[in-house]
Amino acid sequence: MTSIPEALLWCLSAGTAAAVGLAALSIRASGQRKALRGRLTAAEEQNSATLHSNTELSARLRATEAEIRHLAGTRLPDLTLALAHPHVPVRGLMDARFTGSETDQALNAVLEQVSEAITKERARVDAAAQSTLRGATTTIQALLYRLQTALQEMQHRYDDPNVAQDLLNADFLNEQALRRIQATGVVCGAWPGLTREDSYLAELVVGAASRLRGYERVQVSNQLRDPVAVVARAVEPIAITVTELLANALHHSHRELPVTVTLQQGNRGASVIIDDYGVGMHEDEVKAAMELLASDTDLLLTQLGDPPRSGFAAAGQLVRQYGFGVHIESSPYGGVRAVVYIPGDPLLTLLDESTQPMSVMAPLPHRSGASDRPAVLPTGATAPVPHTPTSHTPAPAAPEQASGMPAQSDPAAAPADGGLPRRRRRTPVTEQEQEQSLPRTDPVRERSPEEAASRWAALQQGTESGRAAAHTEPPRSPEGNAQP
Repeated sequence: MTSIPEALLWCLSAGTAAAVGLAALSIRASGQRKALRGRLTAAEEQNSATLHSNTELSARLRATEAEIRHLAGTRLPDLTLALAHPHVPVRGLMDARFTGSETDQALNAVLEQVSEAITKERARVDAAAQSTLRGATTTIQALLYRLQTALQEMQHRYDDPNVAQDLLNADFLNEQALRRIQATGVVCGAWPGLTREDSYLAELVVGAASRLRGYERVQVSNQLRDPVAVVARAVEPIAITVTELLANALHHSHRELPVTVTLQQGNRGASVIIDDYGVGMHEDEVKAAMELLASDTDLLLTQLGDPPRSGFAAAGQLVRQYGFGVHIESSPYGGVRAVVYIPGDPLLTLLDESTQPMSVMAPLPHRSGASDRPAVLPTGATAPVPHTPTSHTPAPAAPEQASGMPAQSDPAAAPADGGLPRRRRRTPVTEQEQEQSLPRTDPVRERSPEEAASRWAALQQGTESGRAAAHTEPPRSPEGNAQP
């Protein structure tokens, strides 16, 4: 048997060990390659995701920049316009993906801050403008009142009828300027600037119409049952309001069409109803007018339009300050109906027609023979008793007083059975009866210029003092003052 040399055995052993080592190294290298290949694949996927994320981030950044440009170029201008004109919409986001996101919240916060800043600045600038106008109108109004007084003194001083007519024309033009200045001042928060005494409502309406060009078109129908008067502090505010409503009616109706005014008396107050036959108002115009008349918010001059229309705005200021009401609606005649409601408590009172007679220019009331006429009086006030020394007609029954409106009357006129007191009323005198009671005079002859001038000067002293001195009712015809 042939034996293997020991050296060869060692060589074989070494080769076997080397082969085993090489196999192990090969297996290890293969595992490392697989692991490296996996890490490489994961790195490639991560790199792809990063690239995709960067693409999305870049697109979102570009969309955000576009939204910011949209905010600056579109939405902010819309906001400034909408603050002046609420009906103008403010556009929203350009990209709907931002709805409800932090970007949307941030952009809305910018809009709110800009809106608040613009509103405060507008209010500050408008307040400064109103303050300037208020000071200017107060000064101009005082000067116009002085000019009015000077013109009236000149009317008494000069007897030439031509000069007197020119002075009347100048006085009327001065009244137009005074009305516009007065309304502008009221819009800016100024006091009406004139104090009066308690005045008959019929006189107030006629005086308000006389301030306007085209006053001859105003037809007043007096349906008041009692000598209703407005308390002193509210006379000028209500006169301003009625004047502005009449001006609106005259301006928006044909110059040949009348404007009818009806004075109505209710249980709790009195109303001045103005109807015109003009072009009317659309629903949105009526809504805007009622907002000016009833709004409790501060009024900005920029809300009055260009050119500014201060009529409804001035009436709204006075309504809030003095407590009467104004309502605007479509008239059954096709134009506009304006109703001024004056509550009996505390803006109305009753006057004694014997001690404070009504002007001859005011229309006579259409009084019927009915005896149930509720008197409009504030709580705790007393109804005056007219004195009728020349009338022997039995006094008609007194009106039943509304709740909380007691009225006193002449004790001699109270019924014996303890019923309601009765008020004496003067019986209307017709023109025929008045002419029969007057003494016969010579036929009217043509007056000389001197006589005409003298009579004109006497007329300027006013009819009220003449009526008080004569203690008689002037010749007025109810039929002549009746309105259709």
